[in-house]
Amino acid sequence: MPLPERDSDPTEVAVAWQALTAAGHEVVFATATGASAASDEIMLTGRGLDPWSGIPGLGSLRLLGGILGANADARAAYDQMRRAPAFAAPRTWSTLSAAAYDALFLPGGHRARGMRAYLESDVLQRLVAAFFAAGKPVAAICHGVLLAARSIDLQTGRSVLFGRRTTSLTWQLERAAWRIGRIGRFWDPNYYRTYREAPGEPAGFMSVQAEVTRALARPEDYCDVPRDDPLYRRKTDGRARDTSTDETPAFVVRDGRYCSARWPGDVHTLARTFDRVLRGELT
Repeated sequence: MPLPERDSDPTEVAVAWQALTAAGHEVVFATATGASAASDEIMLTGRGLDPWSGIPGLGSLRLLGGILGANADARAAYDQMRRAPAFAAPRTWSTLSAAAYDALFLPGGHRARGMRAYLESDVLQRLVAAFFAAGKPVAAICHGVLLAARSIDLQTGRSVLFGRRTTSLTWQLERAAWRIGRIGRFWDPNYYRTYREAPGEPAGFMSVQAEVTRALARPEDYCDVPRDDPLYRRKTDGRARDTSTDETPAFVVRDGRYCSARWPGDVHTLARTFDRVLRGELT
């Protein structure tokens, strides 16, 4: 599980680690320099998402922070993960190879400050391409799918996702968080946008969904919750999150040994699906 040294999403990292470890898998972490990673503290604590966050005495009061930030289960998983030796002493990206590991898990995060180094890393893009070329299982969630989309197959010159079905953070979810964040975190209105559109580009052109879609063979290979899904509202309103016992809010796409999901609210289900792929139950 390669990580940026700061600003990964704590739920996507910690819950995936907890679920995969509980299932019997060994999770190895890596960062650019081998320094221990720290997830986005705003997502971890929920502090900094409400307009009064900077007022002394009121910072601990969370409204938007309680909705958008990590929930209690995710915070507990993160606290447990921080004490794990593999997390405290990660390897470096440059020492990783597809030959040395059985599978690859790509978490996300949205804060440009730390995430761009991860998403734009040539080292990681080559690593991702090597895992796909070797036919090994790969899972990606949220902006982790963007890293996969930017990874080029040396044989074809195309994205490793070309010809595959995938989901990612959708523009609907990204835009909703951005709009809410511009109110609650008005002094940092683009906190939720890792990349912004240049003048003349249409709204959403630099969203995760749009860039991932441009890397695919067909636009219809990008998957989102079908409108006729009886649980469409629960799966798309950005409020309900899956749990270890409830998959109903989640949306996960599997294409062979590649699994993808949209946002932290899907991570329990993604981890369980990936576990079944790793065990050979899904091929």
